[in-house]
This record gives sequence, structure tokens and C-alpha cells, in this order.
Amino acid sequence: MRLMAETHQEKIIRALVELKQIKKSDMDAALALQKSRGLSLDKALVEKGLINEKELLLLLVKELHIPSINLTKYKIDADLQEIIPEKIARQYRIIPISRLGNMITVALSNPLNIFAVDDIKSITGKDIDVVMSTDSEIMKAIDNFYGAKTVHSVTDISKDIDIEDLEIVTEEDKGEDEVSQDAGNQAPIIRMVDLVIKEALKQRASDIHLEPAVDGMRVRYRIDGILQDILNIPKENINAVTIRIKIMSQLDITTNRIPQDGRFKLRTSTQEVDFRVSVLPTTYGQKIVLRVLDKKNLRIGLEGLGFSSQDLEILKSGMSKPFGMLLVTGPTGSGKSTTLYSMINQLNSVDRNIITVEDPVEYLVDGLTQIQSRPEIGLTFASGLRSILRQSPDVVMVGEIRDNETADIAIKASLTGQLVLSTLHTNDATGALTRLIDMGVEPFLVASSLVMVCAQRLCRTICQGCKQPVDIPDKVLKDMGINNKTGLTFFHGQGCKACRHTGYLGRTVVSEILEIDDKIREMLIKGASSDQIRDYALQEKNMTLLYDDAVAKFKAGLTTMEELMRVVSKEK
Repeated sequence: MRLMAETHQEKIIRALVELKQIKKSDMDAALALQKSRGLSLDKALVEKGLINEKELLLLLVKELHIPSINLTKYKIDADLQEIIPEKIARQYRIIPISRLGNMITVALSNPLNIFAVDDIKSITGKDIDVVMSTDSEIMKAIDNFYGAKTVHSVTDISKDIDIEDLEIVTEEDKGEDEVSQDAGNQAPIIRMVDLVIKEALKQRASDIHLEPAVDGMRVRYRIDGILQDILNIPKENINAVTIRIKIMSQLDITTNRIPQDGRFKLRTSTQEVDFRVSVLPTTYGQKIVLRVLDKKNLRIGLEGLGFSSQDLEILKSGMSKPFGMLLVTGPTGSGKSTTLYSMINQLNSVDRNIITVEDPVEYLVDGLTQIQSRPEIGLTFASGLRSILRQSPDVVMVGEIRDNETADIAIKASLTGQLVLSTLHTNDATGALTRLIDMGVEPFLVASSLVMVCAQRLCRTICQGCKQPVDIPDKVLKDMGINNKTGLTFFHGQGCKACRHTGYLGRTVVSEILEIDDKIREMLIKGASSDQIRDYALQEKNMTLLYDDAVAKFKAGLTTMEELMRVVSKEK
């Protein structure tokens, strides 16, 4: 299929002017940007903010009579990877969809690129049919499709992995059945598991998900908070891989029908990393999630997590108190544990008795007394906390306040001379106050014990290797509450190998810290609502809301508008 670039470009420009009422001066600016930076017309239009990807796709479909496809709902034939290699797909920003005889259907976002179609035709020797999708969907599909390339042989894919480089650091074997372990101890299987783990460490993954399905086991990494497909383990190797990980974690390999939890430690030539393992029975087998707990993250300290200077000062002030309660709130995956451990790490010294009760114990830290909560035998947060207080602690960390009993004991401990650190699941800082009261804790106890509440999220930061300026319309900025009179430059990540073509590399904290003062204590006792307390903190204490902190990081060029809107929402 051959597309006439000039005719189609004129048609698109005319349609945009007529339908979207775009000024000629704005169109000329987009064409100038296209020429100066060598962009396609569609990318130039989107970057100038004249139209978004979805609107442009609908317009192109209508004007050029080219069908569109939703790639997020389309399963692509794995055999097409052999016909159109990943390098070609990324170069031309196309994704193969299907093959019928000598005809290959490909999805692209720029139908004006006749060279891409001609080159693909020459490379494959096939006839090419074209459908359309957005550029972002195509790049995401490329990441998923080629990243999830089927492994034809465990031996083939693992032959170059040096298994001597990874050393398992565990207790002595507990006498498991050697015959049952045989499948998990085969060299190719060991190499396969080592490959998955080493690649996860290389990619800075926080979790490894191994998910059995009808045709194999999907491996995904959570990188910067987002799950990404990596590879697919053949069906015949699922059982052996599962057994291997269970052996490493010292779990019962004969138990397949109930959930199991374990951990192991790996030592490489450059680092020592703990892994927390969760095994869950599913329809097609046992799903395994490995949480990567790299202690070097704790050495970054509070200063390296991304807190603003104002919030960092409040945090350090709260930590310097001899007693009281410090709370960190936020949803799962918001970095609460990392913040708590960083605080504990900073408080950890020979003159302090620090005891924690957690479920589960994540990081094993020298100098701490750490207790694993076990509700099945009666060792709950509440009972563990009672026992801890008999050990004369200076600092106590409770993994999470989940019920009235735990909250009541923790608060009373903070009133009798201990500094208590814990987490709570609330959306904002002031919400933690009313949550404790809703749990049944007396308002005067909450008022007397609390020192500060830190609400936080994690947002991805722009990859420095492919960071590019981006134009954002003034109307969009105004809707976000940003008045760009000073002519700030905003950025996004174009996508490169270092960031797996996502445009993001690393994460930073977005925070909201409420420091409790006498006025807030008085408001709590009088039954003030969380909204009233928040209004006071904003007006009198200059508290920075989550949204405002995220906007500040966006204006500083640390993150993108899309990531800001994904992580936080604007207060009404």
C-alpha cells in the first residue's frame, strides 16, 4: 500500500483548520517545528498542543479512510517477531498485527511516512497493509510484544549466564526430599531463575511477578511502580522454576494448595539483596511474587528521597522529639516503608533501643530488634506491641495501625516516653486524624500524642538521557493552576534504551506534611473536621498539599504533566 505524503498532509492541514479552527499562525508554528526538529507532522501537532493523540487519530481515520485499532485489546501473533525484528519496529515506530498469506498488517501512527511502508515491504518481502493507532499505544505495544518474546528453550536463553556470580545466603537445608528437588536443581533451571533475578536487579525492579497461564509462565517486573512484560517461560518448565524458587526460599515444595511466604538473600560480586517471596495458588499453578529489598536504598537517607526543604525540616524536627507519634500515610506502593526505614536508619545508634513489629519484616537492619507479626499464633501488632513496651524501648516502629487496639496501645506508648513510628492508609495528612478517631481513639489522646503526619506518593522522574522540552498550551497550564508568566520550560522523556523507551527513570517523593501544634490539638478536642484543620494548616502553617508539591516538581523539570495527573488530583 503506497501513501501520497503531500496530498494527505494538505488534507490533514485543511481538516484541522476547518474542524478544530486552528489558526494559520499556529499551524505554521507546528510546520516549523516539524522541519526544525525533523518530526513527523502528527508529533509536531501534538507537541504544540494543537490536538491530542486520540483526536488526531480520529481525524486521520476519517480523512484518510484508514482503519484504526485499539492495541491494548489485541493479542499479537508471536511468530511476527521473526518477520519484523524489534530493531526495525522501533526504528519506524510500527508494530506488526497479523499475517494472511503474503500480506502483513502493521499499525503505525504516521500514515504520511511512505518510506516506512516501502522499507518494511523491502525488508520482509511481503505486501503491507496499514492500520492506525496512537504513537504512545504503538510504543507500549512494542515494549510488551518484544519484551515478552517466547523463550523456546531454557537451556538456550540461560547458556550465557554465569551461575557462579549469584550466591544464595540461607540457613542450612532442612532435609527436603532430594528426589522431589531434582527438577528445581537442574542447571538450565538454575540459570533461568538466575537470569530473571539478575535482569531484575539490572533494571532496578522492585518486584518480580511470575504468573502461570495456560501456555506458559509470564514474567513481569515492576519498574518505577509500573509493571512491564519481560519474557515468557515455556509451560514445561513452570514446575521446575517454581520448585527452584521454593528451595531458595526454604518453603515446602510438596505444598501446592495453600499460600506460602518466605525469603532469601542473594550475594553478587557488587551487592547483597534480600528477597521476600509470596506464593499464591491460582487456576493454572502457583503465582510467585518476589519483592526486591535492596539495602542500599536505605543508605540514600531522607535527603535523597525527594522531600522539599520545608518538609524535610519538619520531618527532622519530628524525629528529634524524645516521645510522641510520627505517622506516614498513603496507599500501597507509595513508599511509606522506605520513608519509615530511612527514618529508623537515621535514628539507629548504640545509645537507643529500637524495636519493630512488622508484617512482614522487609529490610533486616543491623542494630534493630525486629519482630515478625504472626496473627495465626496470637502474635498480632497489638500483642507484640504490649511485649515490646516491657523491653524498655526508646523508639518503636509498628508496621501498620489497622485496628483500635493497636492504635490505642501505640498512642499510649507515645505518651509514656517512647517515640512511635507507624503507617496508616489515608489519602491525605489531615485524614489520618479523623481515621484514628473513627477507630475509637479518644480525640484528646490523638491530640496529645501526634507530632506530625506525612502523606506521600511516588511519581516517576524524567529520564535524563532522553529529556526534551515540550510545549504545553496555556489553557492546560491554567486548568492545572499554573500561571506561566515567567516562561518556564517544561520537559518530557522521548524514550531511549536506558529507560526502556518509557521516558522515565527513577522516582521521587511527593509529600504533604502536617505538623501538629497547640491550635490543631485544640481543634481536635473540640471536634473540628479534617477540612477545617487542613484550611488552618494551609493558611497559618503554610502546609504544602500533595498536588502543590507535585506541581513544584513538574515546574522544576523533574516529572511530566501526565505523571503528575496520574499520581495526584487537584483539590477542589
